[in-house]
Amino acid sequence: MSDAVDRRYGPAPLPQPRGVVSAALVDALRQPPHDLPTDLGAQLATGDPLGDEDLQLTLFLCYELHYRGWQGVDDDWEWQPTLVVLRSVAERAFEAALRRLAGPLPAVLPAGVPRALADLVAADDGPSLAAALQRRATLAQFREFVTHRSIYHLREADPHSWGLPRLGGPAKAALVEIQMDEYGNGRLDRMHAELFRVTLDRLGLDTGYAAHLDLVPAVTLATNNLISLFGLHRRLRGALLGHLAAFEMTSSLPNRRYGNGLRRLGLDEVATRFYDEHVEADAVHEQIAAYDLCGGLARAEPGLTADVLFGAAAALAVDRLFAAYLLDSWAVGRSSLRPAPEPVALPAAA
Repeated sequence: MSDAVDRRYGPAPLPQPRGVVSAALVDALRQPPHDLPTDLGAQLATGDPLGDEDLQLTLFLCYELHYRGWQGVDDDWEWQPTLVVLRSVAERAFEAALRRLAGPLPAVLPAGVPRALADLVAADDGPSLAAALQRRATLAQFREFVTHRSIYHLREADPHSWGLPRLGGPAKAALVEIQMDEYGNGRLDRMHAELFRVTLDRLGLDTGYAAHLDLVPAVTLATNNLISLFGLHRRLRGALLGHLAAFEMTSSLPNRRYGNGLRRLGLDEVATRFYDEHVEADAVHEQIAAYDLCGGLARAEPGLTADVLFGAAAALAVDRLFAAYLLDSWAVGRSSLRPAPEPVALPAAA
């Protein structure tokens, strides 16, 4: 049987480490499953979890074991007990930082969840990355943006799908409806991840799964780790749905702007199809997510109401950090991407 990997779908090769802990973890993952050092988690710097390259990559390394895995890495690492302990240490620091960032949230009755979500979205005053991409971004800057977003969009619906077995009733039906659109209603060529792969190709970028992982900074990893954190913990299922609602409720207009930005730069309708598809789909999803998905969950499980709002607030707050990082980088003429890693030297042939 062939061991060849289809780079479009993964698993991806292990990335370059970004600190002491991720280096130790990468080294360990290249070996058969074994116990990690008991003090490894204590070596994580937790002063700024959202911006710490080592912590965010460590989380991403652990989380990807639950998605496509890593090339050459034994699948038994997924639930190796000491790896889960390390992940838990990083998660506690990450979740605490997210709760600080989201700030205090209003007490809301279950019936008020759709309105509260709309108020959170309306109050979001983050920098408009979409407007910048529409009106003035260069082609190089647009390619950078797409490079960042490739880490999420090439597995677009997957982290939210973890909510399906944890729900019942109206909320489950609503999530299935949204996810079916994300997965192209069973047609490969209409799956949103496949549409995004076409956009990557039209922009001359590598279309492989996680191909750009080494280039994206901690804040980009955090936008992805946030959903994995919510998706992998049943206790955070309300936050997972709140995240999805915020995503859908803030998606239609930005995607219109992204498509218009690509048209301004001379790209064709094939390149813009991913964004154009989201303009219509997410306008419908917005109502389903607010009323049927999150409203349905709050009615069925009133105790999760606060979690729904936390998930939405965290999604908006981390997205503000991401947008600010890109715009601040471009404002001073600097790339928003990390330098490409040096190629690994291969041993000389005998």
